[in-house]
Amino acid sequence: MRQVFAELARKMGVILVSMFFAGAYAAPSFAQADLAQPEIHAMEFPFFTLRNRTGSLEPEKIYGSERSDLKAGLCRVEELDLGVLSPLADVAPNFMREELLRVEDVREKESAVILDGLEATAGARGPALFVHGYYIGFEKGCRRAALLQQNADLAGRFLWFSWPSDGSAAYYTHDESDLYWSVPDLADTIIELVRRFGEGAVDLIGHSLGARGVVLALYEVANRQPNIELGHIVLLAPDMDFDIFARMLPRIEPVAKSISVYAASGDRPLALSRQLHGYARLGQSGNDVSRIPGVEVIDLSDLPSDGPTGHLYHIYSPDVGADLRQLLNEGKPAETRGGLVAKGANLWHLKPGARD
Repeated sequence: MRQVFAELARKMGVILVSMFFAGAYAAPSFAQADLAQPEIHAMEFPFFTLRNRTGSLEPEKIYGSERSDLKAGLCRVEELDLGVLSPLADVAPNFMREELLRVEDVREKESAVILDGLEATAGARGPALFVHGYYIGFEKGCRRAALLQQNADLAGRFLWFSWPSDGSAAYYTHDESDLYWSVPDLADTIIELVRRFGEGAVDLIGHSLGARGVVLALYEVANRQPNIELGHIVLLAPDMDFDIFARMLPRIEPVAKSISVYAASGDRPLALSRQLHGYARLGQSGNDVSRIPGVEVIDLSDLPSDGPTGHLYHIYSPDVGADLRQLLNEGKPAETRGGLVAKGANLWHLKPGARD
């Protein structure tokens, strides 16, 4: 019980401090709390992971950051009960919702059992495989995966792939190495999903460094099975060299139903990555997208910031969630989705407030 109260105190402390610095009550540069956004309460979803078992019995610590063999299981995330403090959560900015979640249960199961369950719940839509980015430990990854599943309305078809990120801001290059190490298993997973669910039925979603992993895995899949057919490929804030993506595109485009890139001008982590690598990142707005024909580029620069980094709009922006729902659940191309304004042959701007 003492641990629960300590966790509540820590979460609320983070919320109050963040609201103070972000100016959540008055500053228009941040997205305000969306009172119409549904509460989570409890959510369970399947995962695959390449992380090591730690031996801990605490759900949030069951997997570490070391490389290991592929495992599968179910993660259950619940919303903390704040009791009399719940009104504070109602006025907190959207980007603090993650702090109100707790990993309640993690159960490892055979991968075949997980895929059997996914077949039963996904139905004709097929699965949507999500790959997280840099600086994501297992516990943080579970919480953010829950938020994405909710924001994009992917319940029943959502499958989270957790590669062994160190979960430390200081270990970016370590994470890059661990991502590259994970690509063959990610490619194997994609091929197995297509075998299970059928051609054209498997959607892939990657965020940040995870989007780079999705592209690299697709390149390998296309080399191994050039006639394979995938569903929609969604690259959210992709931390990948724009020119490298343009060179790889002719190989991966034929195997996908569609490829969508979400980009923004105020993405601070990608700005740092550009400085580190010396080249523009795919997830930054302002690139010459005419060089990647066939890719639908969604520029989010007109939206209010989702938070201090501008990098997590996929889990905090209701506008982005609405656009993802139209793409992934209804199969609508950019030209028919509400809220998008054409700015070029393959470039659209998403406007705030225009939701499905």
